[in-house]
Amino acid sequence: HEVPAPPKSMILLIISRLKILANMDIARSRIPQDGRFTVKMDNKEINIRASTIPTIYGENLVLRLLDTSAGVYSLGSLGIVDQDIRKIEMAISKPYGMILSTGPTGSGKSTCLYSILQKINKPDINIITLEDPVEYRVEKIRQIQLNRKAGMTFADGLRSIMRQDPDVIMVGEIRDAETATISVQAALTGHRVLSTVHTNDAAGAITRFIDMGIEPFLVSSVMLLSIAQRLIRRVCPYCKKPYKPPQAALEYWGLDKIEGADFVKGTGCFNCMDTGYKGRVGLYEILSIDEMVQDMILQKKSAQEITRTAKAEGLLSTLMEDATRKVLEGVTTLEEAASAVMV
Repeated sequence: HEVPAPPKSMILLIISRLKILANMDIARSRIPQDGRFTVKMDNKEINIRASTIPTIYGENLVLRLLDTSAGVYSLGSLGIVDQDIRKIEMAISKPYGMILSTGPTGSGKSTCLYSILQKINKPDINIITLEDPVEYRVEKIRQIQLNRKAGMTFADGLRSIMRQDPDVIMVGEIRDAETATISVQAALTGHRVLSTVHTNDAAGAITRFIDMGIEPFLVSSVMLLSIAQRLIRRVCPYCKKPYKPPQAALEYWGLDKIEGADFVKGTGCFNCMDTGYKGRVGLYEILSIDEMVQDMILQKKSAQEITRTAKAEGLLSTLMEDATRKVLEGVTTLEEAASAVMV
């Protein structure tokens, strides 16, 4: 939401101060820079990631805030329904294999993986993470910060981790074929591997690996679970009121014939800064890789075919279906759901 802009005379001073806090070079304004710093306020520790980029009007600076004092969330509090939580629990009970979280930047993938790690985290299990950057600090988990300035890559870090006798490995992101290959080999050799990729849906994560050159028989052998997700805003509980969405929107979502639905919308108040929304919740599409899906992977079926078949067999609730559920439960609005998923 929009807030009052500072006076022009202060903008450069504010940017310089933030760059100093983030350990950036304030003398260099013509190249993109990244940094991070931590602030404490109201007994909370806020981790702030800063990114600058030069534009024709001067430097643009974006801050990404993470409340680390909140700790790791439970799967249920993220917005995952009981049926899908059982899928996750079944997957993490396996001795080896791969669990992927997929979605756009800022969709809560890392938070979801940390919640899964928290369920696995026990004294007799050696968990090692490789991240860029480390977003949450968790006790009894060995967390490694990727050092790009030293030339360290995810692939390099993974090779080193394999010599540390890990039981569970979390890789911040699989970006290239080399990292994908090492991750699959780690899963094949008796490790549980968790990571993220960028695709639009759960089945797309599977075909993404094949596109990166991983043989279908290897993908079908190691893949346990694929989780697609988005983040949407919650309706503010302090100012929410019943409302009737536009008829065209109801017809578009196939909700025009549903009776007794409690659609709610925030009117705006002090608690939500007049936005009508307060907090966020996840939308999830969780695909278990069972024998049917494994066969489809071996046959090189498309992501659309895998999604369609899994949905027809009752094995998959799509992002759109989860969004519809949360709209009908009064968690969010149709407008907010439409901004996150394709109908």
